[in-house]
Amino acid sequence: MPVEPLSQKEIEAHLPELPGWSLTGDRLTRSYRLGSHIAAAAMVVHIAQVQDELDHHSDLTLGYRSVELSVNTHSVGGAVTALDVELARRVAALAPAHGAD
Repeated sequence: MPVEPLSQKEIEAHLPELPGWSLTGDRLTRSYRLGSHIAAAAMVVHIAQVQDELDHHSDLTLGYRSVELSVNTHSVGGAVTALDVELARRVAALAPAHGAD
């Protein structure tokens, strides 16, 4: 089944269910702050596992006590799709287990 770009209105309708996520240009973005570098690195590993499950790999940056994501779908010209929303939803669900804010 092909992945189709979401409209601006569709993306905005999903944002309330994705706390802390925002639409920045043509990407969904989110920064998480964690208690330690090890906690941030552990969260990156779990995000990578989710990305592999979805076969959808976003830009992911590990900093000292921080994790940043920038999500869109390259195969549709870099637009936001339902796959991006699902990835954001899964990351949002695992973040509390890492103490991320």
